[in-house]
Parts: sequence; structure tokens; C-alpha cells
Amino acid sequence: MHTFVSWLLCLYGVTAGAAEDTLPDPAQSLMPVTVTGNNHRLLGVADSASEGVVTSQQLAQRPLLRPAEVLEAVPGMVVTQHSGDGKANQYFLRGFNLDHGTDFAGQVLGMPVNMVSHAHGQGYMDLNFLLPELVRQVRFSKGSYRAEDGDFATTGSARIDYQRELRAAFASLELGPHDYRRLLSAGSRALGDGWQGLAALELATNNGPWDQAEGVRKHNLLLRLSRGDVQNGLALSLIAYDARWTATEHVPQRAIDSGEIGRYGALLPDDGGHTYRRAMTLEWADAGGDWAQRASAYVVGYGLNLFSAPSGFIEGPQGDQHEQADRRWLWGGQWQATRLLGAQAQHELSAGLSWRQDRISELGLYDTVERQRYNTVREDRVRQEDLGLFAELRSHWSQWLRTTLALRRDEVSADVTPLGGTFNVDNGGRVRAGLSSPRGGLVLGPWREAELYVNAGTGFHSNDARGATSRTNPRDGSPADRVPLLVAAKSRELGLRATVLPGWTSSLSVWQMRLASELIFAGDEGVTEPRGATRRRGLEWSNYWTPSDALVLDADISLSRARFVDPDPDSGGREVPNSIPRVAALGLAYDDHGRLFGGLRLRYLGAYPLEPTGTERSTPFWVANLRLGWRIGSNAELSADLLNLFDRRADDIEYWGDACTRADGPGCNGGRGIDGRLVHPLEPRTLRLALRISL
Repeated sequence: MHTFVSWLLCLYGVTAGAAEDTLPDPAQSLMPVTVTGNNHRLLGVADSASEGVVTSQQLAQRPLLRPAEVLEAVPGMVVTQHSGDGKANQYFLRGFNLDHGTDFAGQVLGMPVNMVSHAHGQGYMDLNFLLPELVRQVRFSKGSYRAEDGDFATTGSARIDYQRELRAAFASLELGPHDYRRLLSAGSRALGDGWQGLAALELATNNGPWDQAEGVRKHNLLLRLSRGDVQNGLALSLIAYDARWTATEHVPQRAIDSGEIGRYGALLPDDGGHTYRRAMTLEWADAGGDWAQRASAYVVGYGLNLFSAPSGFIEGPQGDQHEQADRRWLWGGQWQATRLLGAQAQHELSAGLSWRQDRISELGLYDTVERQRYNTVREDRVRQEDLGLFAELRSHWSQWLRTTLALRRDEVSADVTPLGGTFNVDNGGRVRAGLSSPRGGLVLGPWREAELYVNAGTGFHSNDARGATSRTNPRDGSPADRVPLLVAAKSRELGLRATVLPGWTSSLSVWQMRLASELIFAGDEGVTEPRGATRRRGLEWSNYWTPSDALVLDADISLSRARFVDPDPDSGGREVPNSIPRVAALGLAYDDHGRLFGGLRLRYLGAYPLEPTGTERSTPFWVANLRLGWRIGSNAELSADLLNLFDRRADDIEYWGDACTRADGPGCNGGRGIDGRLVHPLEPRTLRLALRISL
């Protein structure tokens, strides 16, 4: 415990000043906001049935296992993990296995989180640095209909913003089994002349239920200086995040069934890694004058060393562990200006640009044993740029008719320089691609508290620049087909949003999408590969009901169908592996701002195909999380989170792929491995207690 005493002293140093100058006057501090759902008051404002805003009040009573589960407030979104908790999560939406973020764009404080040409996976979106308690809102949009959305926003996007000031400084201590400890302290203070300063420090450890202790060590610091608000103001934010962990990767189900390893066992030791993010972001907005403007700029230093052995012992008795290394700086920004036009200001014209450059000094793949490199498969240096220009015209023709027309143009270029690898020397070069993305929408209504939406648009995700320049397979020198740098996605949607009863809003959308190239997890390699075009369609129904000021209910159902345009050449199947066809969620939150508060979340994942024929499928399951809390006086509260409330024995994620266990023997099945189910189990029922004190 002496370590945590030291941590408490550090926390006090960060926030003591904030506590001394915290303003008790409610008029000068952040006040609670009563929220009735993420579709609340969007009639007459929204451009589609599948966009919305999630506020801090909605998130306050959600029991969370991981920070990125904040995104599960987006209806239909699923956040899981197939490895250690220091690694980016696995995301699913609209029947897509988004891998670690390939087809969903995320921003935090105006900074893109997705990484292009990443060592582990394209669009890698690591949200483990997120501080859920400080989230002010999550603005989300599904489909490719918003002009401001660029790379990766094929299924949609989410923009996460933090608070600029807090009603009171606080310190929170969370304790749980398996040495789970989390300390968070945050506070804000007025600095004069309208300026506000905010500081937050998070320190966390966790070993998890795994036979091999996870040993997560996380340090997270946020400093924020702001003036004004998001409509008229300025905010400068600094982030310093660092995490180290030991991972238990997904393992063959047969190894668990045979008793070779336990349910929470690992094939090899020493998987895991180290990652860091150092970031500075600047956000500015000015709603005065003829043009309302907003802009953001960012500089990010990022690094990752990830050690994985997803296939066990195919390569030999030493194991198949490899290291993926990434070191980069990225910087860029976005600017947008909006002006009202017409005699009655019925038209709104927006124009803007975005620019990003990634300078990746090390992008490597190495063979390792116990995290020690013994062979360089490939090592590259990459510089990549993305310039986007966009314009959007929103017109309010009458009380019942609105239209949106938008056009976006993106130009992406990359320069790849090989630095190492026997078969990698000829894999460099320059590549460039551009894509125009028209988008549009039609809104009819509101009529009797209901609106009808029609949307269509083109979006895209980029591919790894190394795949666009490679001529040979860097592992064995065999010929390699280049992949396109940009992959287009065309989507369309018909939606309805309505206020069914006072306090009850409901939205329904039917959508279709065609993606020019799908990315599929290949279990034998532990990477993603392009596997041809797909067609998808689905239906989503979301409901939010506030029967009283203290009670909020929400429920959503997502159905989808995903198929390859051309059959798989090996099996003849057309099903897209890991495309979840059915997702449902039900939530309840209670808080009358008295003594008691809490929340209950239930989530259902339907069975999904593990391989193209659909013969092998995952096991469907429900999981429930519960939060119960009690306020002790005016400045303290105690809460308990029961995660996996009913202790379901299910899998966070399942794959189908090749692997060799020790019992199978090194190089089993003639060096090809044995096909089978690869699983990463849900964590068992876990109780976490938290004490939060306002300073």
C-alpha cells in the first residue's frame, strides 16, 4: 500500500490548488444537465436518423469495464478485447468487424485517434487514455453523410470532448480483485480574465483474472487551459499517457477443452507491450461576424511495442512471438467556416479543409523470443499526408423540407523507405491517390413530432502504405499483390425519428453499404488482409425514454447482413467472418440527486460466422453490468460496479484460424497449423468499489 500512499500525495499535488480555488457559486461552475437520451431535441436539427449526441449525464451511471466502452453509448456499437488491456480494443458496428478501428473514425479534443499505416492494424484506435469521468459529450454519426468526415469514417465517426471546468475538484479511488487499483483526481480553477485551468491525473494497475498476471501499469495526465465555450472560445490541452502490460492472447478452444491450459491460460509467456501518447491540441471557435468559424490543431508523439504470438508454435518450439514496433510524430488540423445565406437565412453554407502528416521513423515487424529480437522481417520509414477539402450546403426550404448537399475531396500520398528485412529491400516507393466523395440528404418534417430522412454518400478508408508499395512478401520473398491506397464505401439510408410519447424518442433506420475491399482477420498470421468487396444491409431501432427526471431508459436493436460480392476462392462461401448480425442493448439509469443512484446495462451479441461458409459460428450470449451508489453527505459518494453480473461463461470474441499448441507439437500439421476456434473469454463476475470525494 505504500505505493498508493505515494500516488495519493502526487494526486494531492496536482489538484490541491484547484480545490482551494474551486468556485462554489453554481453560476460560475459546471452544472448538472438533465438528459433524456442521445436523440433528445434533434427534431428539426439532425440530418439523419442515425446521428446523435451523448452527454456526460448519460455516461455518469454506466458501469464500465474499459475506458473505450464509452463508445457503447453509440447505439449498436460493441467494444471487446482479444488481448491485453493496454492494446486498442476490438470494435463492431453495423455488422462490421472494425478490427481496431479500420472503418470507424474517432477524435478526442479535435485530435484523430486512428493511426494510418500502423504497425499492428490500419486505423488502430487506442482509446485507453480516455478519462470517462471528464467526457462532456460524444457526438456521433453513422454512415458516410457528413462532409467533415474523412478517412476511416465508413460506418461512422465519433467526436469526444472533455469538460472545460468542473463544479468541484475530486479524488476517486477504485479497488477490485486481481490487484485492480485506480486513482483519479481532477479539478479546475479560475485563472482570471475568463480563463479556466483544469488538471487530471490517473494512475492504475490491474492483473486481471488471467493465469499469467496482466500487470497493467497506466499513467495518464491531462492539463487543459480554456476560455469561453465550444461556440466561442479557445482550449489548449496537453496529454501524457503511458501504459505497460502483459497479455493473454486469444487461444485455441481445444487447448482449454483438453485441459492443456486453464480457461484464463496462455500459450506463451511475455506477450504484451508498451505504448505512449504525448499530445497537444488546440481548439478555437468564433460564432461572431458573418462567418462562424471553428478550427483545431494537434501535435502527437506516439509509440508502441507490441509482442504477440496468436498462432502458438507453428514456427517451432521457441514459439511464434513477433514484435510490432511503431514510432511516429503526427500533426495537422481542421478549419471550417459557416455562413447563413438567403433573404431569410434559409441556407447554411459550410466550407473547410483538413490536413494531416504522419512521420513514422520506425515501422517494424520482428521475430522475437521472450521479447528479444532475433530476426527483422521488415522495417520501414514512412511519411504519409492527407489533405481534405469539403463544402456543404444545408437548405431549409419550408417548415417541412430540408436538404443537404456536400462534396469532399481527399488527396493521400505516402513515401515508404525500407530500412531492414532480407526480402523487404524492394518494397519501398511513392504512392498517391485521390477520391471525391459526394454526399446528400433529404429531411421531411417534422409532422406531429416526427421526421423522415433519406441519406446517401461515399466514404473511404485508407490502406497501409506498405501494402500499396510492396512487390514481395517480406517474410519469404514470394510475389505480393499491391493493394489500393484508398478504398471507397458507398452507403445509403432511410430513417425515421419521432417523439412517440412525452419523454420517449425513437429512431428507426434501414441502411445499405457496399465496400470496395473488406479487411478480414487472418488467424494464422495475426494480421488483417484485404479480401474483396462486400455488400451489407441492416436495420437499427433506438429508443430513449425519461418517465421522470430521475429515471432514464434506453433500448436499441441492430440487425445486419454481410456478404462478399464474389465467393471465397478456397471455400466458396460468401459470409463475412466476424460480422455480427444481431446486437441488442438495454439500459436503465437512476439518479434523483439524492442519496441513491445507479445503472444497469444489458448487451446481447448474436451468433456470427467465423469463416466464409458460415458453418462455424460463435456462441450468442447476454452480459449484464450493474452499478449501485450511495452519496454520503454533500461531498462523498460510494459506488459498487458488478461487471458480468450473472457470471456468464462466454467469449469476448471468437475467431477461426490456424495454431499449434504444445500438445499439438511444434510445426503441427506439416507446418500449416490446425484449424480451429480461437477464443478470448469474458472476464468473470467482478466487483469494483469506488470512493469519490469532492475536495
